[in-house]
Amino acid sequence: MVNAPPQQPQGQPGMPMGGPQQMGQPPQMQAQFAQQQQEQQEEQAQDEAENQFDIALQSVNLAEKIDDDKLREIAEECFKGYEDDETSRKMWIMATAEWLKLAGQVTEKKTYPWPDASNIKFPLISTAAMQFSARAYPSLVPADGNIVQAQIWGNDPDGSKTDTGNRIGKYMSWQLMQDLDYWEEDMDKLLLQISVVGMMHKKTYYCKVTDKIQSTLVYPENFVVDYWTTCLEDCERISEILWMSKNKVEEKKRSGEYLKDVELGDPQTPESSMLDQGLKPKRTLDWTTPYKIIEQHTWLDLNEDGLREPYIVTFDHGSKKILRISARYTKDGVKLNEKQKPISYEPVHYYTKFGFIPNPDGSYYDYGFGHLLGPINEGINTILNQMIDAGTLSNMQVGFIGKGLRMKMGTSAFQPGEWKAVNATGDDLRKQIVPLPTKEPSNVLFQLLGMLVTSGKELASVAEIFTGKMPGQNTPATTTMATIEQGMKVFTAIYKRVYRSLAKEYKKIFKLNSYYLDKDTYIAILGQDQAQAALNPGDFDQDVYDVCPTADPTATTQTEKLMKAQALMELMQAFGPTAMPMEKVLIRVLQAQEQPNWQELVPGMQQTGQPQPIQPPPDPKIMAIQAKAKAEQAKMLMQQQQAQQEMQNDQQSHQEELQFKQAEHQMDMQMKQQEMQVNAQVAHADMQVQMAKAQQQAVQNQQVHQQTLQQNDQAHQATMEQTKEAAKTKNEVLKSTAQQKKTSSSGNKTK
Repeated sequence: MVNAPPQQPQGQPGMPMGGPQQMGQPPQMQAQFAQQQQEQQEEQAQDEAENQFDIALQSVNLAEKIDDDKLREIAEECFKGYEDDETSRKMWIMATAEWLKLAGQVTEKKTYPWPDASNIKFPLISTAAMQFSARAYPSLVPADGNIVQAQIWGNDPDGSKTDTGNRIGKYMSWQLMQDLDYWEEDMDKLLLQISVVGMMHKKTYYCKVTDKIQSTLVYPENFVVDYWTTCLEDCERISEILWMSKNKVEEKKRSGEYLKDVELGDPQTPESSMLDQGLKPKRTLDWTTPYKIIEQHTWLDLNEDGLREPYIVTFDHGSKKILRISARYTKDGVKLNEKQKPISYEPVHYYTKFGFIPNPDGSYYDYGFGHLLGPINEGINTILNQMIDAGTLSNMQVGFIGKGLRMKMGTSAFQPGEWKAVNATGDDLRKQIVPLPTKEPSNVLFQLLGMLVTSGKELASVAEIFTGKMPGQNTPATTTMATIEQGMKVFTAIYKRVYRSLAKEYKKIFKLNSYYLDKDTYIAILGQDQAQAALNPGDFDQDVYDVCPTADPTATTQTEKLMKAQALMELMQAFGPTAMPMEKVLIRVLQAQEQPNWQELVPGMQQTGQPQPIQPPPDPKIMAIQAKAKAEQAKMLMQQQQAQQEMQNDQQSHQEELQFKQAEHQMDMQMKQQEMQVNAQVAHADMQVQMAKAQQQAVQNQQVHQQTLQQNDQAHQATMEQTKEAAKTKNEVLKSTAQQKKTSSSGNKTK
């Protein structure tokens, strides 16, 4: 068993397991020691868990570490689980084998109503399967190789996410078409098989031998789950049957992938319901006879902690011996609790289911055209063979010959145009030969046959118009397209289921690329140099990008794609290039036409990976308006030139007239100027006379004034003299008076 070796408890040397509490230590030290002991236990538990995970994840074959008794117990459990699942789906497998015979037109001999009777199989299921495959294959695997695109979530203001998405889509498309072995071929087989049996599976994994990611096809007879499983991701037991030769088993033993000491004995003849139904020939026992190896994805409790972990158990069906046990989970998929104990495991899913039509009873095993059209096809076969047998009886009559007819008894063969002689009369021949009463093929059966064929074609959507037959001459095109669109509804729903399964497969490949991507190959395919590649190491970041197929599940035919592209062109012409960029519309049209190397036709795609803006062609109406405007402009220019010439002529005439008037005016001015000069001279003479008179008058006035001044001066001087004399006399009187008063006052003082 895969168990970590027991570890001794950590403690102090010489101290009992009870710790310091048993030695009388203080409570504070006891709590501290208890906390340390708890932390040590948690670390020990974490180390044990990591040790178990490392052993399980790093071991190529865990069966080497498990004892034989436990291996036998696991083998019995896995074998019983496989047998139970195989039994639960037995009826579905038997029915599928029967419908495969109808689809494959397997020839069988009949003994009823007579040996080698008619046993024709009407190709109703075959036609439906081939029609579905022919439509689905070019839609899901386009010719231009653009299979995968990355869907970006979140804002992308600088376009970096879009660039990364383009790189992812380009690389994964190359990976599917070129690097994955037989991927395109398996898709072709899948689309044909799924339409008959109802479901197929893809197994996606990383192969260490080839050092590449693989996505291989698994047929339904080799994929076993319980019939009532509802979801593959939640299924707790999945078994895949691997038919492996003795030499291949020995190779795996020597490489260490299988247990080396396991003896499987000789392989047994393969037993399968397909062999029982005659679909596969039985093989003889020789060195190429394969072992029936069961690879079971199940859950086991190897560490005996009560919780099962996801593992892959590989064992031989004949000997019930285990060859290999490997982990089916990663360390990131283990959820731990606070004590570092695992509480859940997320298994790694290898398989992807491709369903056709869900089973009405809710089980896991889906329906195909075989299950839907099988009973109708059987009824058509029965009616058709009955009509052929009736025609055979009618054309090759049988009956009774009487013993009274004298002729050699036994079988008589006739050649065309041959007449044989008999020893009897014609009347005896008519009486002795009695034909068995038969009827020609029934008209009622013929009508019933037509009804069943029509019903089957309606159910399978394989009417004549879908097989390429032209409709009636008077059928409108819109009616034809509406009929095709309505008839394609069934196929569209199936395409969406296949589209959804492809998205799951691409996500598995995307996840494996995040672990095993070869950067050198990645750079070589994308044409990037080392510096650019270093800028995007997280191209396959699962938290940012989501991968989905690029096929449009609603465009099931090339005609519909071209019609959508044409409608897009008409919208662009109606609303103008400002509403829809022409370069992006051109890319969609080229992709709808599936033009090879369409990037060469779009400017800028090969250089920068982004299309350059395309200038729209001029509108004819605008061109007509511009031409009319140019004509009007030329006419206006001519009129302007004529007007300018007339203006120049008028201006010249006016200028000459002005010059004449100016000369006339100058002459008038000269005459006036001369007249003014004469008048000025006359006026000057008059002015000189007047000035002389004025000067003379001024002299006279000045003389009179001087005389007046002299007279006034003399009168003033006389007056002044008189005033002075009067003042002098007055002063003398005053002095004498004062003298007298002084004299009088002095006399009074004497007295």
